[in-house]
Amino acid sequence: MSNPTGDPTGNADRTDLGEHATTDEVLAGIDLRGSTAVVTGASTGLGLETARALAAAGGRVVLAVRDDAKGGAALASIRETVPDAAIETAIVDLGSLTSVREFADDVLARTSTIDILINNAGVMYTPFGRTADGFEMQFGTNHLGHFLLTNLLVPAVLAAAPARIVNLSSGGHRGSDIIWDDPNYERRPYDKFESYGQSKTANILFTVELDQRLMSRGVRSYAVHPGMISTELGRHMTRDDMQALLARAKSGPSGGLPARKSIPAGAATSVWAATAPELADVGGVYLADCQIAEASDYALDTASASRLWAMSEAMVGQTFDWG
Repeated sequence: MSNPTGDPTGNADRTDLGEHATTDEVLAGIDLRGSTAVVTGASTGLGLETARALAAAGGRVVLAVRDDAKGGAALASIRETVPDAAIETAIVDLGSLTSVREFADDVLARTSTIDILINNAGVMYTPFGRTADGFEMQFGTNHLGHFLLTNLLVPAVLAAAPARIVNLSSGGHRGSDIIWDDPNYERRPYDKFESYGQSKTANILFTVELDQRLMSRGVRSYAVHPGMISTELGRHMTRDDMQALLARAKSGPSGGLPARKSIPAGAATSVWAATAPELADVGGVYLADCQIAEASDYALDTASASRLWAMSEAMVGQTFDWG
């Protein structure tokens, strides 16, 4: 990574960053020239803003997108504000392990080093469905797709060390631990809120285990709660879903839903995780509002993290040991 932990402004202690910080504020003084970043779900919303901000800081950014036309529109959008952006697209459908493997081959043919990997893509509160490989849609897309993608790209991330991996989770992880005996809803009724919570807990547990495996080799991993933002992620939500979500939030520890953030503020914690000098010696943590935050105990449990890793390897049909 070229200079994510350097601070030419002399302002390394950025304690003023918080819930309203934007991506550009987080990246002030950060020079990413010479580095390569991969961002999934980069055609719209938080992923698009994350890619734009990293490109504006000088990084080469690969936008991982599902649709070629939307990818082209994303490139054009970024170049409107960052005319000299070093950006390109690559196609991936996280609901297909075959597509994930093809994507990894494509990216590794383009670059031998990845300084920043941001697993931003996801689905939320979807009607019951299964991925191309038969996994429940939210668990399969949000966790298993990124689990395989990350592991296939790890050799290039290790080659760039010190490097970072960022997994987008959510405060919604509090909706469910991993349902160990039936993660794919094969024997019980589907609950879209519980399913989403399980997938977001999986994102945190994956982060914990990934950090344990890679920290000694210069790669740190972070789980991020971006906040509540209006993006295409909520396209499956109905009025009844919103009422049910509000009821759940009122009965939870916060007593209600948080205030909504702008997209630049929502993406800020992702780029903070990817570049902040103050996180250079920290990893395997849950972040929110550009700070280290508290997650549910079950989402940070190291035994569960190891158990999920083994289960995920069995599901994707591949084990990982990078030598």
